Amino acid sequence: MNRRTGRSSWSGSASPSLSRRWAGEGASTVTDRPEATAAEVLAVYSARALQNGQVVFAGVGTPLLAASLAQRLDCPELTILFEGGIIGAWVEDGRLPPSTNDQRCTRLSRMVLGSSEVMLMMQRGYVDIGFLGGAQIDAYGNLNSSFIGETASPRVRLPGSGGANDIGSLTDYIVSMRHERRRFVPKVDFITTPGFLAGGTSRGDNGLPYGGCRLVVTDLGLFDFAPETRRMRARALHAGVTRDEVADNTGFDVHWPDEVPVTSPVTLRELEILRRLDPERIFIA
Repeated sequence: MNRRTGRSSWSGSASPSLSRRWAGEGASTVTDRPEATAAEVLAVYSARALQNGQVVFAGVGTPLLAASLAQRLDCPELTILFEGGIIGAWVEDGRLPPSTNDQRCTRLSRMVLGSSEVMLMMQRGYVDIGFLGGAQIDAYGNLNSSFIGETASPRVRLPGSGGANDIGSLTDYIVSMRHERRRFVPKVDFITTPGFLAGGTSRGDNGLPYGGCRLVVTDLGLFDFAPETRRMRARALHAGVTRDEVADNTGFDVHWPDEVPVTSPVTLRELEILRRLDPERIFIA
């Protein structure tokens, strides 16, 4: 499916508040660790945002867990792309690859191309959703994964863009990250990946007519962007999370609609699938 057809990219559900923050009733029957970890929460709600038939650009960790979970639930025709050039992968339980160039990524894949050809697919509009993260995000979905501090003398150097700028520039993307004040900042120290830049029409005005940050998944809730201002707004909160908790962990003012629903709890089935995918808990701990 070509993303420029305007197909919706968010399908998360919401429900009335529940007593347990992450897992539903009976969660104690899952494993000896019944409560969902923050990493599992990010993977579950990211997976719920995907739709069957989509083409998804995923990296290792939470993005791959989310895409693989979606394949096993409601999206059997989901196509996973890796930056290393692999298209249509199906990851075996307990064999999560450590990088997108690992040969385990090729299992049952439809084809193996070069990295540049995968990027060209994005440029041509054949990728629906990309997954991104970063050290910092601002109110307009701009991401920083380059450095912390001043440009001339950064306090911390980070891995950099990799394919993140291409994803953020060329397609819709989902951000999955822990909700912390040091990460949700008024202004990122460096724009590695463009979101909606300064809001409003500024993204298109600067030559990026397509794509942008469509959903931010955190351990506190789900956030999207108001259509006119392109400023981050609360879409739903996880059970037990309050507005004050979000405000305390966010360095800018989040837009609050009149009604903010509560997300549906993580289910037993979702946790079981994730824990089969990552039995050593390398990514979900």
